[in-house]
Amino acid sequence: MPNAKPELQIRQATEEDIPVLRELFDAGVFEGEVQINDTGADIEQLDDAYFCDAAGGSFWVATNDDEIAGMIGVQRVDDSAAEMRRLRVRPQFRRQGVATALMEHAIRFCRDRDYLKIVLDVRVERQPAIQLFEKFGFYLSRVKEQEGHRTLDFFVDLYSDPNTE
Repeated sequence: MPNAKPELQIRQATEEDIPVLRELFDAGVFEGEVQINDTGADIEQLDDAYFCDAAGGSFWVATNDDEIAGMIGVQRVDDSAAEMRRLRVRPQFRRQGVATALMEHAIRFCRDRDYLKIVLDVRVERQPAIQLFEKFGFYLSRVKEQEGHRTLDFFVDLYSDPNTE
């Protein structure tokens, strides 16, 4: 097929990806999608923040024709819970299934590690992300207010997820 779109690939992030990950994070800052006190330091320290045993997580990028289209990370909260972090998709790749693929990958990772619960937070302005989280069965647990900005905390219980086969 001429002009066929390359397939989306998801792979573990590497140190070489950090400049693009930082760019995605910084774009979220300017779009008002990041909490006020969030510096994104974890992105600069992928090994310590996501890949070491204590972190209990991982960090991935979605690529399209070797270009990074989006990112997502998971960190352990405790032995039974994980936090999903840093879901971002470059503007030119939005509405093409990138965030959905990243979410599916991260949730599968959590299930494979027997996490029973996933938590995340999101700024109230990120309506498309909120709709995506709800599509995956996440429930709003509370609303936080900090310096005039509202953040929503969501969770999903994996052990009671009706989509579990």
